[in-house]
Amino acid sequence: EIVKDLVLLERCEGIKDPILKEPYSLLHVTPPPPPLFSDPSPPPQRRLMFHDQCVLVDDNDKVVGHDTKYNCHLMEKIEKENLLHRAFSVFLFNSKYELLLQQRSTTKVTFPLVWTNTCCSHPLYRETELIEENALGVRNAAQRKLLDELGIPAEDVPVDEFTPLGRILYKAPSDGKWENTNLITYCSLCMLETLPNPDEVKDIKYVNPQQLKELVRKADVGEDGVKLSPWFRLIIDHFLFEWWDRVHNGTLLEAVDMKTIHKLT
Repeated sequence: EIVKDLVLLERCEGIKDPILKEPYSLLHVTPPPPPLFSDPSPPPQRRLMFHDQCVLVDDNDKVVGHDTKYNCHLMEKIEKENLLHRAFSVFLFNSKYELLLQQRSTTKVTFPLVWTNTCCSHPLYRETELIEENALGVRNAAQRKLLDELGIPAEDVPVDEFTPLGRILYKAPSDGKWENTNLITYCSLCMLETLPNPDEVKDIKYVNPQQLKELVRKADVGEDGVKLSPWFRLIIDHFLFEWWDRVHNGTLLEAVDMKTIHKLT
C-alpha cells in the first residue's frame, strides 16, 4: 500500500497541490518504520495511520500543509516539530436529549477502550474537507466518519444539520509514544439508528447528564476500569453541560463561538 502511494506521488511530481499551490513532494509520505510500530492493530487501522493525510494547521487554525496520521500522533515528532493538526468531535442527541457515547475499539492505535463523545476524528487533506466557509469541510468530514464508525448514512445526517460550536487547542499524551495535539471543531445534532464498525467502536450507549456525571466519577477513581478520552473530559469540564441545557431548551445557536480558540490543558 505504501509503495503504491510512493510510486503515485513520484509520477505526479510537478503537479501542484490544489490548496497550498506548491509541488507535491515525496516528503508527504512517510514509510512505516517497523521497529517503531509494533502495536497489535489490524491491517485497516495500520493502513489508515499511513494512508490518511491529516490537515496541518498553525496556532490560529490556518492550514499550513499535511502529513500522515502516524506522524501527526507520534509524540516524538509533535514535540520536536510542534505539529498541530485539525480534528473534530461530534455530539449526537436523541429525542430524549440523551447523548450518544462510544467506547473506542481495542484495536485503535491511540486511546483504545476509552469512552468518548459520539464521534472523534480528522478532516482529511482533500478539497471537500478543506472548505473553510461555515466549517463546511469539517462538517463534510464528520458526515463521512459517522458512516465509517457508526454506520449512519450521509442522507440521514445532512451537513446543514450540524451546528459548529467552537474550537479548542489542547495536548493529550496517550501511552508515552502517541499524543494528540489537535485543534478541534465541535458539532451537535439529533440522532438516528447506528451500526457500529468493530474496527472503530467497541460499544455505544446513550446517557443523560446524571449518568455522564457518574461515568466521570468512575473514571476519576478508576472504578470498573472506566477511562475517558482527554479531549472529551476537557469538553465536559468547560462546555458540555451548558451545551446540553441549550440543546434541551432550543437555544444552542446562542452558544456558537467560532472566532475564539480556547487553549485548554
